[in-house]
Amino acid sequence: MLDRRTFIAAGSATLALSAFGQTSSSGALRPGLRFGNPQPFSFDRLVAQAQALAAKPYAENNPLPRDVLDRIDYEQHGKLRYKTDYALFREGPGPFPVTFFHLGRFFPVPVHMHALSRGGEGDWTAREVLYDPNYFDMPADSPARQLPAGAGFAGFRFQESRTGDQSRLDWRGNDWVAFLGASYFRAIGELYQYGLSARAVAIDVAQPERPEEFPNFTAFWFEPPADGGNTVVVHALLDGPSVTGAYRFAITRDKAVRMDIASRLFLRRDVLRLGIAPLTSMYWYSETAKPAAIDWRPEVHDSDGLALWTGGGERIWRPLNNPPQTTASAFGDATPRGFGLLQRDRAFDHYQDGVHYERRPSLWVEPVGDWGQGAVQLIEIPTDDEIHDNIAAFWVPAAPAKAGAQYDLRYKLHWTDREPYASALAEVAATRLGRGGQPGQPRPQGVRKFMVDFHGGPLAQLPFGVKPEAVLTAATGTFSYVFTEPIPDGIAGHWRAQFDFTPAGPGPVDIRLYLRNGEQTLSETWLFQLRVG
Repeated sequence: MLDRRTFIAAGSATLALSAFGQTSSSGALRPGLRFGNPQPFSFDRLVAQAQALAAKPYAENNPLPRDVLDRIDYEQHGKLRYKTDYALFREGPGPFPVTFFHLGRFFPVPVHMHALSRGGEGDWTAREVLYDPNYFDMPADSPARQLPAGAGFAGFRFQESRTGDQSRLDWRGNDWVAFLGASYFRAIGELYQYGLSARAVAIDVAQPERPEEFPNFTAFWFEPPADGGNTVVVHALLDGPSVTGAYRFAITRDKAVRMDIASRLFLRRDVLRLGIAPLTSMYWYSETAKPAAIDWRPEVHDSDGLALWTGGGERIWRPLNNPPQTTASAFGDATPRGFGLLQRDRAFDHYQDGVHYERRPSLWVEPVGDWGQGAVQLIEIPTDDEIHDNIAAFWVPAAPAKAGAQYDLRYKLHWTDREPYASALAEVAATRLGRGGQPGQPRPQGVRKFMVDFHGGPLAQLPFGVKPEAVLTAATGTFSYVFTEPIPDGIAGHWRAQFDFTPAGPGPVDIRLYLRNGEQTLSETWLFQLRVG
C-alpha cells in the first residue's frame, strides 16, 4: 500500500487560448497555457489505444532524470504550488478550473494532460497542455528547475466553483477532486473533507506469490464543461505491466460528489487477484480495540467499517480490524447492489483531533448492470501509525483473470456523509470488546464480552416493554449471557446487544448478529472477525 502522506500531498505550437476560455474579461489574450498540436480524440479511439497497448510488452515510459526527481522530496514538493492564473478553464467554460500537480520523488511518472475542443464536424480535437516551470511558484534553488522542457505533470485537481460565493469558499485555495499518484484519486464529501481514496484497479493486493502492482494513469483528456452545469468529464489512459485500460469519469459536484465511471480493461498477463472499483483507507484503532496508552486520541481512522448490500438484499456491517498480520476476507455474492468503506462515527469528541476525522467522507460503490458472480474482498494490513493506508476493499470476479481477458464495467462512486441508499433497518453504531464473565466473579480465561450498539429503523417503533431478540451464529464456539437492553440516553431506538463468546480454539472466527422481533428483522447484520490465539 502507498504511504497516504504522498497523496494528501519541440514539435509543439503555441495556440490562441480563446478556444479554451483563456481570455480575459475584456476579450484580450492574456499570458497563459501553451498547447501542443491538435490530434483527433474519441473514447472509442482511447479504448482502441488501450487494447493495442495490451498486445505489446509493457514499456515503462519515464525518460526523466531520477536523481533530479528524488531531490524533489516531500518538503521540496510542497513548495511547488501551481499558479491559479494558469488554471485550465480559469475563465470558463464551466465553473470548475483545473490546476496541476508537479512531478517529484513520490510522483515520478509523467502524466500528459490534454484539453478537448469540438472540431468543425463536431468531433473532439485534443491538444496537450505543455509543461512549463513558470506555471508554478518555484524557489530559485528548486531541483525542479533541472527538469527538461515538456517534462509533464504528476496529476490534477478540480478547484471549487469560480462562480460561487468566493467569500465563503475561494476557488483559488479550495479543490474538490484530486487525481495524484499511480491511478489513485480522491474527492471531498458533504463535510468538505478529504479522506480515503479510490483507484482505477487493484492488482495482486496482499498476494504472497507476487508483489502488488500499481498501474499508472499516463494521460488525461478534459472535456470543456457546460456553463451553468455542475458535471465535468475526464477521460484517462491506464497502463501497467499486467493491465491497460480506458476510463471515462463524469464527475458531479453537488452536496456530495458522484462519479459515473465507464471502464474498459485489457489484461497483458494473468492476475492472481484482480480488484475492481478498489477503495483504499486507513484504520488504526477505534472504540472496539485500543491498546493502552498507544496514543492520546480516543480513535484514529478514516473509515470504521465495510458496508455490504448483497444481491439477495441483505445489509451487512463489518467493523474494521487492525490485525496482527495481513488478512484477506471474501464475501461471496452475485450481482451485488453495492459496497463501501464508511465513516459512521461523526462525533468530534470521539477523535479530539483538529484534522477532523469525524468529517472524513464515506465512499460507496454502486455497480451499474450485472457484475455476475464474485466476491467483495477486504484486505486489512497491520499498522502502528495513521500515515499508512492499510485497508482495501474491492470486487473480485469469480472467473480467473487470465492474459487476454477484457472487462467492460460501469459503476458509480458516491463520496458522501453516509450510504446513498439508506437501509430501513437499524444500523450498527458501535462495537466494544471486554473480558467475559460477570462483575464480582472470577473472569474466565479466553472468554470475550461483546457490546454491539444499534440505532434507528424499526427499533424506534417497538412497543413499550418489547425487547428485540439477539440472533447469534458462529461456525465454532459458544455464546452465553445473551441479552438486549435500551441504552439509557433518552434516544428512541437506541439498543444494545450484549453477549459473551467462548472460542473453540485458535484461529479467526466470524460472528454474526442481528436483531429481530418475532419474524420481523429489525437490524442489519453485524459481522465481526475475532482472531483467537
